[in-house]
Amino acid sequence: MSRLHAGGLIDRTRPLSFTFDGKAYQGFAGDTLASALLGNDVRLVGRSFKYHRPRGILTAGPEEPNALVELRTGGRREPNTRATVAELYDGLVAQSQNRRPSLAFDALSVNRLLAPFLGAGFYYKTFMWPAALWEKLYEPVIRRAAGLGRAAEAADPDHYEKANAFCDVLVIGAGPAGLMAALAAGRTGARVILADEDFRPGGRLNAETHSVGAMSGSAFADQVAAELGSLPNVRLMTRTTVFGVYDGGTYGALQRVADHLAEPPAFQPRQRLWRINATRAVLAAGATERPIVFGGNDRPGVMLAGAAQAYANRFAVAAGDPIAFFGNHDGLWRAAFDTAQAGGKVAAIIDVRPAVPPALAAEATRLGIRVIPGGRVTGTHGRDLTGVDVATSSGRERLSVQGLGMSGGWSPNVHLTCHHGGRPVWNEALAAFTPGATPPGMSVAGAAAGRFSLAAALSQGAEQGLRAAADAGLSGSLPDIPPAEDAEPSVSAFWHVADSKGAAFVDFQNDVTAKDIGIAHKEGFRSVEHLKRYTTLGMATDQGKTSNVTGLAIMAELTGAGISATGTTIFRPPYTPVALAALAGHHRGKDFRPTRLTPTHDWAARHSAVFIESGAWLRAQYFPRPGESDWLVSVNREVAAVRASVGIIDVSTFGKIDLQGPDVGAFLDRVYINTFSTLAVGKVRYGVMLREDGFVMDDGTTARLGPTHYLMTTTTANAVKVYQHLEFCLQVLWPELDVQIASVSEQWGQIALAGPRAREVLARIVDAPADVSNAALPYMGVAEARVLDGVPARLFRVSFSGELGYEIAVPARHAGALAEALMEAGKPYGITPYGLEALGVMRIEKGHVSGSELNGQTTASDLGLGRMASSKKDYIGRVMAARPGLTDPARPRLVALVPIDRTARLRAGAHLVAVTDQCSEVDDQSDPSRKTTGQSSPSDRLEDLGHVTSVAHSPVLGHWIGLGLLADGERRIGERVRAYDPVRGGDVEVEVRAPGLVDPEGERLRV
Repeated sequence: MSRLHAGGLIDRTRPLSFTFDGKAYQGFAGDTLASALLGNDVRLVGRSFKYHRPRGILTAGPEEPNALVELRTGGRREPNTRATVAELYDGLVAQSQNRRPSLAFDALSVNRLLAPFLGAGFYYKTFMWPAALWEKLYEPVIRRAAGLGRAAEAADPDHYEKANAFCDVLVIGAGPAGLMAALAAGRTGARVILADEDFRPGGRLNAETHSVGAMSGSAFADQVAAELGSLPNVRLMTRTTVFGVYDGGTYGALQRVADHLAEPPAFQPRQRLWRINATRAVLAAGATERPIVFGGNDRPGVMLAGAAQAYANRFAVAAGDPIAFFGNHDGLWRAAFDTAQAGGKVAAIIDVRPAVPPALAAEATRLGIRVIPGGRVTGTHGRDLTGVDVATSSGRERLSVQGLGMSGGWSPNVHLTCHHGGRPVWNEALAAFTPGATPPGMSVAGAAAGRFSLAAALSQGAEQGLRAAADAGLSGSLPDIPPAEDAEPSVSAFWHVADSKGAAFVDFQNDVTAKDIGIAHKEGFRSVEHLKRYTTLGMATDQGKTSNVTGLAIMAELTGAGISATGTTIFRPPYTPVALAALAGHHRGKDFRPTRLTPTHDWAARHSAVFIESGAWLRAQYFPRPGESDWLVSVNREVAAVRASVGIIDVSTFGKIDLQGPDVGAFLDRVYINTFSTLAVGKVRYGVMLREDGFVMDDGTTARLGPTHYLMTTTTANAVKVYQHLEFCLQVLWPELDVQIASVSEQWGQIALAGPRAREVLARIVDAPADVSNAALPYMGVAEARVLDGVPARLFRVSFSGELGYEIAVPARHAGALAEALMEAGKPYGITPYGLEALGVMRIEKGHVSGSELNGQTTASDLGLGRMASSKKDYIGRVMAARPGLTDPARPRLVALVPIDRTARLRAGAHLVAVTDQCSEVDDQSDPSRKTTGQSSPSDRLEDLGHVTSVAHSPVLGHWIGLGLLADGERRIGERVRAYDPVRGGDVEVEVRAPGLVDPEGERLRV
């Protein structure tokens, strides 16, 4: 066991059981999965992506590239979780990944033997030839080998939330700088949010042994966190990662509410996605330690020196027994000293600098640690580390160690400063990139700003926090800054042991080596953007946090241009991976698009309706009766009943937009192709609306209820789109117009009453003195009345079915009662409820266009509505609709289609081709009796003249009919074409007719 006997911030009174690859282990409350594995001497935790090399834990934080595991089972299974940030809980189940069949024996580790042939760019060079092998061999093999983990196959039983928060000051990171920034701002009374991804505030204060005043760093962090928790204006959000900076002071943050529990508590989400709106922000995200590139630096047991220090101080775990430290700066020595003082055995400190500060050397001597100045690690041994080769000016030797802590220095975490396009700036003294231009309202403090001493972090954090509060309009004074270590660590830039033996890795997860960077340099991929994509450097789940700077430095050495001139790639959100479920929140399954019920849903259900999803609505498709064999029988009955007598259907799903103001008429003239300013009060007019590119957006009717009061209806599918369009026009294009609009789709239930006996039924349910005679309420008229003994109603004399029809609108809560009343009033006439299928049949019989024709690719002229376009006014889309390509007479135009063989069935989507064109043999598998054989010829010999948009069986005509878009359709009326459907085996000769096969003159509408 590598657990130290004392120390650490774990709770030894609370042991926790967990399993890894099916084997049981024990850790303690306060452990991460990584620290618990190390405490149980588990060094091998994963395999690399390309070569499947054995990999151990490299870091102690979110930058971890190696220790990616699967957590939990079933629907909660989560791949690619960093063991270094996975908080241990009792019963945790973890699995290694990217290995076949097991972690100890991975068959794909044979890739290591092929490493000389799998260098940078081998994909681009290898799989080009022979081309025939790509689909047969290359792609299947690559797909089977690709991927790092397994997604859950069962449904996730947990839920995820989205939330909004507003604050004056957002502090990102709860290390020493972040704690002081939050404290300084919080004491002014500012609304402060302190977000930190760890479950324990303090950052490096929990991993180091520096004192703050008279107390330890971790005790100081606890004290400040306690005060912040007591302030009502401060929200301390642990387990929360700020992952992105967006416009207007908006920040994205992921809170892991219950990831540290086996199951979320009742009514609690597993994760919560926050949209934080902050007046000012202080970035105190700390810094990331860099590895050194040398042969065998990826062996399990080799980790970052700061990680070894954190495991010793915070988790009471020895990262190796014994362990050596290798690096190039003073902080390396502090890591070694802390490890030794915590009870670990430190074999040696190997510093590339030939001369080290005497005070450090003296402390090493006091602790019995060997010092090797001017040394370099040139190689490692063992599957799990058993020894390292060290080269000095005096020769080479091998040290027997089980752990190696390496450190090439620290890189400030500048990622969030780049999310608005700012680029980091190279600091030669720190050998690191520091923040350049920051997003508006953001300042940077502490190690993230390149201030690595504890005293500097504390003071700068307090200053930036107070300044942020002042910028938000609140004043205060600086809190007392306790004394702390104030020496900035000395660093000597060192990246790569050039004379080392074996593969030297830069990007651990993607297996990018120093040799790969050399290949990229030789082949001309020297730009940082080209280097990244050619070698996959920094393209892993850690976004190159531990590898980017080192890789760029090696390229800079090869080019001789220097790191500053070489530059760096830009960072983009998210800072760390965010689960898709958190981004979706509740919007999944039915909650992704909640089903909306019509006001008469319960009434329709009582009448045995079969429902269908229509856009966002659940609508009645048809109303079967006992003895009816299938849906077509029911639909034919409903259509015949409406045509012969009367029927009702709920049309509440149509978009309804209320428009009021003195300029509504002028406004409608600009959004419709036809004129509405001349519409009289009490009248309804049909209109067509274009997009700016000249294509039809929507059609519908608008009624004028009063001198300054109009009501627009839209199609169900485009209700939201049209409302957004109108809002854009009023707010952006014509803000000077005095027009107010409101969506009232939910407020009014609307029922269509259609058929020759519709007026008689309506007269039975309206209250006196309403008059619904043809003279009082003519076709395209509107009247306000009362129905059902006092219920306010609007009566529209319009019809989509082509019959005498009315639409009756009442407050939505009365729609069910209205439907019942209409059914009772229509009993003497055999009134029939009908659904969407019957409505579709009747609109096709009448030649009315709907969603299949309003597909965003048709113009008003294509749909036979071109004559409606006014030549006396301007409107949206007018200029673009006049483009030659949209006015070409040969464009596909709306026509009706009737099969020559009246027993043949038409299918929507069939292509329209000339009768003389030769089609290949087609075979309708669903109807063996229908088989047509023509001369076999390639399909590209067919001239596609258009397609069938909608079809229906017409009980009035006794056969199938359709609508279609046919090239030069108006001229072709009376001709014959073929509806050719090779996918479903259809080839039907049809006659082209003008739309409106039933009552083409519209006489039934006006009776």
